[in-house]
Amino acid sequence: MTNKKLLRLLKILMTIGFSLILLGAYLSFNEDIQEMGVTGILLSAGCIAVGMAMSLPTKMYLTFVFMTRENDKK
Repeated sequence: MTNKKLLRLLKILMTIGFSLILLGAYLSFNEDIQEMGVTGILLSAGCIAVGMAMSLPTKMYLTFVFMTRENDKK
């Protein structure tokens, strides 16, 4: 896999992760989910947890790649 394809994949994963975090936050305040009780809490917390897991490692990797690129330019 080339570096450009890997970067594109990581950016897509990071976008999906942020979207899941936002979805989980929305579900936390949704009345229908609140009426579900513990199942609703688990659903919203699960979205947030999966979103965090998808977004954090990709941000760290992208930061290292961008730092390496900037050092190579100098």
